[in-house]
Amino acid sequence: MRLGRIHWKKFEKFLLSVGCEFASEEGDHRKYRKPGILRPVIIPRGSELPQFVILNNLRTLGISREAYLKIIVKL
Repeated sequence: MRLGRIHWKKFEKFLLSVGCEFASEEGDHRKYRKPGILRPVIIPRGSELPQFVILNNLRTLGISREAYLKIIVKL
């Protein structure tokens, strides 16, 4: 499986499965917090998230592409 666009609701399920919790929503952006990370994870609420948004958030979380793909397949 390759890293590509994904619906924001499925990415939200991923975030919740790795220990993030919903913090707030401003306009069309949702903010998630997780103990141990320095800044919040922010995703735009719309249809599909582009690859660069996914990669930036994985970097913030300290999760590799491979680990992400293994988790997302199970959701």
